[in-house]
Amino acid sequence: MPSGVPMLLLREVDGTRALPIWIGAAEAAAIANALEGVEPPRPLTHDLFVMMLEVFGHTLEEVRITALSEGTFYALLVVDSEQISARPSDAVALALRCGAPLYGAPELLDEVGVEILPERDEEVEKFREFLDNVSPEDFDTPQES
Repeated sequence: MPSGVPMLLLREVDGTRALPIWIGAAEAAAIANALEGVEPPRPLTHDLFVMMLEVFGHTLEEVRITALSEGTFYALLVVDSEQISARPSDAVALALRCGAPLYGAPELLDEVGVEILPERDEEVEKFREFLDNVSPEDFDTPQES
């Protein structure tokens, strides 16, 4: 696994598998901003694309993660029934902004999907709660004199 590289983890809605896709830092920030509802003072690239879709009367109907070839994932944007090739990270950033559904090809999940065990989800959630509530002072130890 690349060290320090953001990973997009796309999970099945009614299953236990996920697609791990390594993405760039800028794309990770764009996805995080959309998930957190951050609105920049001026539109960034994905925001601008969404505005253009709206102005020209087009709709992002869905996003499909379709294939993996030589370590690179491929995606399609479905805009007014037309398919446009895209990087998965950009496609996800747009889907989040447009409220469009996101689909992973079943054969892709079969090929490279990883199992996410429910027990781990609970452990990860507990750890996140711990991190949300911990402060550096919690680790201070009294100095002996």
